[in-house]
Amino acid sequence: MSKGSLNPMRRRKRQRIIVVLTAMGLLGIAVGLILVALQENIVFFIAPSEIAERQIESGQRFRLGGLVEAGSLEQQPNDPTIHFRITDLEASVPVQYRGLLPDLFREGEGVVAEGRLTAEGIFEADSILAKHDENYMPKEVIESLKKSGRWQPQEERPKDEDS
Repeated sequence: MSKGSLNPMRRRKRQRIIVVLTAMGLLGIAVGLILVALQENIVFFIAPSEIAERQIESGQRFRLGGLVEAGSLEQQPNDPTIHFRITDLEASVPVQYRGLLPDLFREGEGVVAEGRLTAEGIFEADSILAKHDENYMPKEVIESLKKSGRWQPQEERPKDEDS
């Protein structure tokens, strides 16, 4: 074998290595972009008593969960903005929401609101999730209430007069 016959084999080997390395680099860039996009869309669940502990910055998106504080629901006539407070029985946070509330939204019941905290400490919700039957409360809300030592299972909780 002469030196000339090995050259084409070495070239092909180099080309294969370059193609493989380029493909791996492009794959790495794609995975990185996907992770960045996912990270921006991750929304964390926080109870009212954890807001001060975690030092949540205004404008940061998160889910606020707890119970709708009894007597806190307010809505002015001809104003689509609804005001209420979410509590974990340890602390409460004022919430404002523009839109229609879920049919099962009631004071004293579990709720998860998704949105942002304003500089004034008001949670501006852009979506509200209420329980879907009489025995359901979001898992995160139950865990938060248990952690604070104030969880009452459904049969021990006071019933609404209208239910």
